[in-house]
Amino acid sequence: MTDPQRVALVTGSARRIGAAIARHLHAHGYRLALHAHRSGEELQALAFDLESERPGSVLALQADLDDPQALPDLVEQAVAHFGRLDALVNNASNFFPTPLGTVEAAQWDALFAVNARAPFLLAQAAAPHLHRQRGAIVNLTDLHASQPLRDHPAYSAAKAALEMVTRALALELAPHVRVNAVAPGAILWPEQGKSEQAKQVLMARTPMARIGTPHEIAAAVRWLLDDAGYITGQTLRLDGGRTLT
Repeated sequence: MTDPQRVALVTGSARRIGAAIARHLHAHGYRLALHAHRSGEELQALAFDLESERPGSVLALQADLDDPQALPDLVEQAVAHFGRLDALVNNASNFFPTPLGTVEAAQWDALFAVNARAPFLLAQAAAPHLHRQRGAIVNLTDLHASQPLRDHPAYSAAKAALEMVTRALALELAPHVRVNAVAPGAILWPEQGKSEQAKQVLMARTPMARIGTPHEIAAAVRWLLDDAGYITGQTLRLDGGRTLT
């Protein structure tokens, strides 16, 4: 059973998969430091809902993960507020196309800053606190870290870097802190919309014949944090079997 005093910092937690992770961890007794960047209204609404369920259990934080100076402060605010840190969930992500021949250095830097550098620096800042609690880190990577997505070479490379960050941190922080990753396949259709034909093609390549749910990702994150005591440095591919085809 989860220690009712346990604290998790979850980045990108205001919406979509991040919000599902936050709600699931909170339902299992975690106190939460919830982070968002631009989704301030959604962050405050989520924090209000969870605080209403259990007063004193949520801290809302806003920061730009592209700013390396802001990252240690996120960790310190969480620890100052709750007195400890048991888990770090690096969920926040930056995603946009970069077709080859059009890629600018600033686009590359923006994708790597949020998808790879921020999780690494947050883990570095959190490591002493997690060490004290024998805590854990879970990074959200992507199926496309190992199978590149057409027109998104920089994003795919950044998520591949995060998978190596996961393995490297697992080695550096063992045996006191475990570090793993979840690599989702199709979980939510992109907000910009996806053609019905593209959806059908994707489903035809997915043995489970459906998209996954945010709750399934959240449950996997909690399992890696709480129950996978002898697993570290691994990436759990939650993709409905797409990597088989």
